Amino acid sequence: MVIAWKNLTAEPWRNGGGVTRQVLSRRLASSGGWIPAEHDWDWRLSIADVDNSGPFSAFPGMTRILTVIDGAGITLTVDGRVENLERYRPFEFDGGAETSAALPHGPIRDLNLIARTGAVSADVTIEHVDARRPLLMEGSNYCILLLGQAVLRPAADSEFDRAVAVDLERYDTVLGTAAFQHSITGDGVVAVISIAAVAGAADALSRPDRPGLR
Repeated sequence: MVIAWKNLTAEPWRNGGGVTRQVLSRRLASSGGWIPAEHDWDWRLSIADVDNSGPFSAFPGMTRILTVIDGAGITLTVDGRVENLERYRPFEFDGGAETSAALPHGPIRDLNLIARTGAVSADVTIEHVDARRPLLMEGSNYCILLLGQAVLRPAADSEFDRAVAVDLERYDTVLGTAAFQHSITGDGVVAVISIAAVAGAADALSRPDRPGLR
């Protein structure tokens, strides 16, 4: 399955500092699987255009991973610690920390992954694909084409018809599936997002007193 960038809706920030396009938000079901959740989610993946310097919204109980995917970079101040982020370097920090951003080189676009601390294991890596190095999609992964040209097709040993190959546009998101394997081929840069539930998290999060977003 592919989520097309062109179909995502841009939501302006309340402070006027930019816009966010939500890609996915999921909640952990008691069965251990992920189900769609617009509110009270356990993880959310989004892409934001940051046009002005200013404070970040707080997400207590969450871990954030921010990656600049277009633009020269951003300077974050997290609980007083300054971090200069260049493009394609994922940075993990406490979502509840007092955080602000400065744009010394102008507006940027970033990839944001927010996950419930202690319940969801989340990671972002940046991969380069070319004709010699196709990227094999794992069932628990989500991939976003950040730059270049790429095609999603069944893996070489797949029994599925190659006619299902899909040309990816920039910022399209590919959802992995455990049913069969796909690979991303071409010449480009891809963000690989890995999501997994921490052992025992499904039982804890299905309780009536389940921690929610504030």
